[in-house]
Amino acid sequence: MKLEFGADTFGDVMAAPDGTPLPDAQVIRNVIAEGVLADQAGLDAFGVGEHHRADFAVSSPEMVLATLAGLTRTIKLGSAVTVLSSDDPIRVYQRFSTLDAASNGRAEVVLGRGSFTESFPLFGYDLGQYEVLFEEKLALFAALLRNETVNWRGTIRPPVVNQRVFPRPASGTLNTWVGVGGSPQSVIRAANYDLPLMLAIIGGDPARFKPFVELHHRAYAQLGRRPQPIGVHSPGYIADTDEVAKAEVYDHYKAMRDRIGAERGWPPMQKGEFEQEAKAGSLYLGSPETVAQKIAATVKLLGVQRFTLKYSAGTLPHDKLLRCLELYGTKVVPRVRELLA
Repeated sequence: MKLEFGADTFGDVMAAPDGTPLPDAQVIRNVIAEGVLADQAGLDAFGVGEHHRADFAVSSPEMVLATLAGLTRTIKLGSAVTVLSSDDPIRVYQRFSTLDAASNGRAEVVLGRGSFTESFPLFGYDLGQYEVLFEEKLALFAALLRNETVNWRGTIRPPVVNQRVFPRPASGTLNTWVGVGGSPQSVIRAANYDLPLMLAIIGGDPARFKPFVELHHRAYAQLGRRPQPIGVHSPGYIADTDEVAKAEVYDHYKAMRDRIGAERGWPPMQKGEFEQEAKAGSLYLGSPETVAQKIAATVKLLGVQRFTLKYSAGTLPHDKLLRCLELYGTKVVPRVRELLA
């Protein structure tokens, strides 16, 4: 697999010019416009996250991606992530198989637990079953990927007995990744199901994740199979200069970080922490050259096959996000390829 570059967004509720939050409907239309630009800028993949809370507008990524299927030409269209634990694996498979047909084979799904838990009470799931819900639903999804007639039995739903599920992707399978936040068990689980791994590295030195990459390769060696690709998802923002990038994103990034941190018991983010993440952590922030150098270093360090930039940052306005995507596709990506050649 050649090195790919993606961009993804959680559909953050961004600010209008007067600083007030935009309506969800406008945010969704903006995300669609950003996906179109990502395709035009030559990026390989565009992802949209699933959330069920006030600060993110997208609760149904497949609908946004289906709209993009008719407006884009070559870019792969995927989730970032689909919260499988609180969804039905058969319906997820059917929705993304339909997207795959509409996009002429460009659909992807990244399966994960998500970074928030609002979907569990919303859809009537018990958080006490957090582990078993994901484990069993991923097992069922893997069965759907590999068998036209499905037989599956677990503890969380009635068994599936000799059932066929439609539509089937034209290629025979659906491009499926497993999103992992950093546990060895999750890495081994993805290898056991022979699925590509998407590492969510949202803070700290990317080198912390090198043991997970090594574990991925060891697991495949023990299974006697060729390793599946590994991707990295990390936040970032690109502007014409380092100073402009920091100035444009800081207030929005801090407000988002502090809002989520307050829910989780984190202290407010200090300017030094922000600067450290940009300098040596997993915030890919700055001019095209600065960001390209940092991405190239991460790709080289971890040996990944895809790098995905989470380009949205809280209330950061739409026009700034469009410029970021343009610079990413037209300046950063070619420079990374040059650095790695």
